Amino acid sequence: MGKEQSERIQTSLLNRAEKIALVWLAERQPRWVTSDMLTYIGVLGALICAIGFALAHQNINYLWLSSFGLFINWYGDSLDGTLARVRQTQRPKYGFFIDHSLDVVTICLMCVGAGLSPVFRLDIALMVLAAYLGLSVYTYIGTIIKGEFLLTYGGFGPTELRLLIILMNTVYMYIEPLRTWSWVVCNQTFHFFDVLGIFIVCLMAFFWISKFLKDRKMLSELDPLKPFDGNKK
Repeated sequence: MGKEQSERIQTSLLNRAEKIALVWLAERQPRWVTSDMLTYIGVLGALICAIGFALAHQNINYLWLSSFGLFINWYGDSLDGTLARVRQTQRPKYGFFIDHSLDVVTICLMCVGAGLSPVFRLDIALMVLAAYLGLSVYTYIGTIIKGEFLLTYGGFGPTELRLLIILMNTVYMYIEPLRTWSWVVCNQTFHFFDVLGIFIVCLMAFFWISKFLKDRKMLSELDPLKPFDGNKK
């Protein structure tokens, strides 16, 4: 759509520290490592994460595998663009296409994997997936209309979400009272992490609605309704 070089807006809590770390890592990558390779490593990390989640039914210690997959996903997904910028080898159209097309695959893998784990109910995990994809679509719309690629909402971005899931995995493994707590509503049983998942969905919905209302007002003023002239044909 001609907007692959839109301004990147990154205001996450860990943005400054993450940028320093990513540039440091990019400068030390072997020459044979490419941005494409890192992108596919990110997808591999998502697959490892999903497998770890699914195997946690057999042994909850497999959640360490899930968390390791999230780290691999961060490494590949966050470093691919930084490597291209450090080496001055950007391919804006191709990179935008590959990166964000595969982002859909990775988030689907991780959310479905989480839904197949003992940590979350599948329906809750799919609600998180729908909310995440909703924010992603909103980001792409903003890229086309406003020339702004918004990477974070409310100071929260993909890196913070990965860290939150790693924290939840760790808490699930080592704090048994939270793992066994349950709440029955209308014959439906919700565990602690299901309730937390619903809270995350509500938070993402709040970000979407607040951003929509703000942008709707701004765009309405920028592109006002034109008076209808019935004589024109």
